[in-house]
Amino acid sequence: MINDLNELSFDTQVLHTPYAKPDAYNALSMPIYNTAAYEFETAEAMEAAFTGRSTHHTYSRITNPTVQYFEDRVCQITGALSVTALNSGMAAISNAFFCLAQQGSNIVTSKYLFGNTYSFFVSTMASYGVEVRFCDLTQPTLVEQLIDENTCAVFLEIITNPQLIVADIAALSAICKLKNVPLVADTTVVPFCAFRAKNFGVDIELVSSTKYISGGATSLGGLIVDYGTFNPLQLPKLKVLAQSFGNKAFMVKLRSEIHRNLGAYMTPQVAYMQTLGLETMSVRYQKATQNCLTLVHQLADVKQIQTVNYPILAQNKFFDVSANQFGLTAGAMFTFNLDSRQTCFSFLNKLKLIKRATNLFDNKTLAIHPASTIYGNFSDEVRNAMLISQQSIRISVGLEAVDDLYHDIIQALN
Repeated sequence: MINDLNELSFDTQVLHTPYAKPDAYNALSMPIYNTAAYEFETAEAMEAAFTGRSTHHTYSRITNPTVQYFEDRVCQITGALSVTALNSGMAAISNAFFCLAQQGSNIVTSKYLFGNTYSFFVSTMASYGVEVRFCDLTQPTLVEQLIDENTCAVFLEIITNPQLIVADIAALSAICKLKNVPLVADTTVVPFCAFRAKNFGVDIELVSSTKYISGGATSLGGLIVDYGTFNPLQLPKLKVLAQSFGNKAFMVKLRSEIHRNLGAYMTPQVAYMQTLGLETMSVRYQKATQNCLTLVHQLADVKQIQTVNYPILAQNKFFDVSANQFGLTAGAMFTFNLDSRQTCFSFLNKLKLIKRATNLFDNKTLAIHPASTIYGNFSDEVRNAMLISQQSIRISVGLEAVDDLYHDIIQALN
C-alpha cells in the first residue's frame, strides 16, 4: 500500500502531485487562473494575506494558483524546501544572487560560463560592488583558497555551456560546508529526472525551465529550487532574517522582498504549459539523450570533424565524474570542431533538417556557432579565456529519427 507520495518513482510523482485546494469541477489538469487580483470576504482576511499571516493569494505578480501548482510539483519531485518560478533562467540567476550578495560580497565561480551569466556577474553585479573571483572549479583546492568571510556563494554550471567542462559537485559541496557558504548550481543541462542536485550537496539549484521542462521550447521560464541546506546566519545579507526564520531565511528574503520587487514572477499561462511539459520530460529526455549519444559515436570517425566533445565518451577526461553524477548520458548537447570559422558557417548554411537557432533541448535539433552569436559581442581576449572557439559548432539534439539527423550533418559537411 502506498502511504506517501515520496515512496513513488519520479515519473509517478510528477503526475500525481495533489492540488493545494480541491478544484470545483474536479479537473485533472490545473486550470489557468487568468486573474491579477483576488477577492477577500473581510478586511481582516485581506490584512492577514497582505502581511503574510495567511497563504491566501493577493496579487498574481506575487503568487498565483496555477504557478503555485507548478512550483509544488517541482518541490515534490526534488525534495526541496521551496521552489519559486520566474519568467526566465536569467531571472532565476539574478533573483537568487540579489538575495545572497551585497556590496562587499564576492562570488567564487568559473570563467567558463554561459554568455549572459558571465555578463551578469562581471557587469551587473560588479556595478553593485560585488566581486567575482574566477578559478578552475575542477580544482577544489583552488576554490577553497579563494573563499573568505565575504564570499556569499560558490556558483557553477554542472556541465558548462558550451565548453562541456564537468566539476566534482560533491567535492565542491564539502568545501562549501566547511567554509559555511552556499553551493549554487545551474543544472539546466541535465534535468531533475536524471540528476538529483540535493544528493550531491547543492544548496540552491537554478534552472532555465525554458529548456527540457517547457516541453519543446513552448515558453520562457526559470526556477529557484532552495533545499534549505546551508546556514544563512553566515551571510550578512540573510543574518537578521536567519535569527527569526532559520534555514528558511533565503526563501523569506526571496518571496517577501526580492522577487516581488523585481517583478519577474512566472505567468499562469506559462506555468500551465510547463506543468504539462514536466509530465513528459523524462520520456523526452531519454529519447533526446539516446539520439545524442548515437550521434557523437557516429561522428567521431567522420574525417571532416576534428574533434567531438561530449562528457560521456570513454576518451573524455570528464567521463568518470560525469558518469558518477549523471549516469551514462550527460544531457542532449554536444559540440564538434571543424577546421575554421568559415567552414562552420558553410556547414550551418547547408543544413536542411537541423535548425539554425539558439536555445537548448527543443523537440527539434538546433545548431549554432557560439563564438559569433552568444559570445559575438565579447572581445577575442575574453572569448579565448572562456575557451570559446571559432571552430566549434554546438548541437542541441531533439527527438527526430537519429539517422535523419546524421545524414543531414554529413550532407552539410560535404
